[in-house]
Amino acid sequence: MKIFIPEFNSKLVNLIFELEKLKNKKLGGTTHPLVFFQLKEIFHTMESIGSARIEGNNTTIAEYFEKEIERNNKKDEKFTEILNSKKALTFIDKNIDTLKIDKLFISEIHKIVVDRLSPPPQGEGSNNPGEYRKSNPKINKSKHRPIDYVQISSYMDDLIDFINEENDEKYNLIKVALVHHKFVWIHPFDNGNGRVVRLLTYAMLIKYGYNINVGRIINPTAVFCSDREKYYNALASADKFYDKDIEKWCEYVLSGLKKEIEKTYKLADYRFLKENILIPALEISLEKKIIKEDEFKILKIAVEKQVFQLSDIIECFPEMAKVSLSRKIKRLKDKKMILSETKNSRKYVLCFNNSYLYRGIIRKLDENNFLPIKGETIA
Repeated sequence: MKIFIPEFNSKLVNLIFELEKLKNKKLGGTTHPLVFFQLKEIFHTMESIGSARIEGNNTTIAEYFEKEIERNNKKDEKFTEILNSKKALTFIDKNIDTLKIDKLFISEIHKIVVDRLSPPPQGEGSNNPGEYRKSNPKINKSKHRPIDYVQISSYMDDLIDFINEENDEKYNLIKVALVHHKFVWIHPFDNGNGRVVRLLTYAMLIKYGYNINVGRIINPTAVFCSDREKYYNALASADKFYDKDIEKWCEYVLSGLKKEIEKTYKLADYRFLKENILIPALEISLEKKIIKEDEFKILKIAVEKQVFQLSDIIECFPEMAKVSLSRKIKRLKDKKMILSETKNSRKYVLCFNNSYLYRGIIRKLDENNFLPIKGETIA
């Protein structure tokens, strides 16, 4: 494999410049880390649902979050597939800074995504988790015929060498796009290749500096799942390996990434998050009587101040004794509507990863165009 080098005045070069600006953009840091990482968890879920949908899993956002809210643990492989992708994202987040993207790394991702799933053709699992396929499959809804299985190891070695090859930093994003296409073309596993390659794309972006740990949310699957047919057509065109087709594929990937990163950057601006997502979500929960009026008052203070304590809510309940207010705070904490800023701290932040606020948060994220699949939110 080799780097595709575009013409200097091309659209692709402009996209690279714009994405590099976004990567190096200093974030305001106005959203509290505990709030931000709850949002990141939601986006990991969206990433996983979107990836599964590309592969034909018809689970809707509403169905998944209702199951989460109800804590329904009934075995269902559609939901296991989504949970596996979330686990793989967590694996990447925890290990990308210390592990090399090599055969073992990719193998581990594959093991995670196919875990506890029935092997093909019945399900979305694998006959050989973590190992390259041992036969030549036919890919449904595709004219592409993958390389012979005896060639996989050498092609994958070449691909992994390419990933880890030292290149000028300005080519990193082109490399991400090229690796995504070539992995799909090789089709190294008997099943789960699409899920693995989208996770590999996420890992490479983190490796190249689009780091969630400094306040960014990366949701690359949104690029592909919003229009599955367009994704497959773009891949098929790149299979010709002509320069013009490879360039169009790279433009498709990078323009989608730019759009998604620009959207999610808004969430690091707490003013935007507060006014467009959090306060409206609380109002939805109050309107539907999911939370009580006194709970709404305290939670609204939690949103306004980000970090609050007992003294901050006294003026809302002037007739109430401090001991009674402390009990109210404890009940909110027991319900997981708020959480301590640090262990044993008496300062608190909003917690919306719960049945009381989840629906409103997801609905407002959808209305503000942050979800990869439109119109499927919880009512």
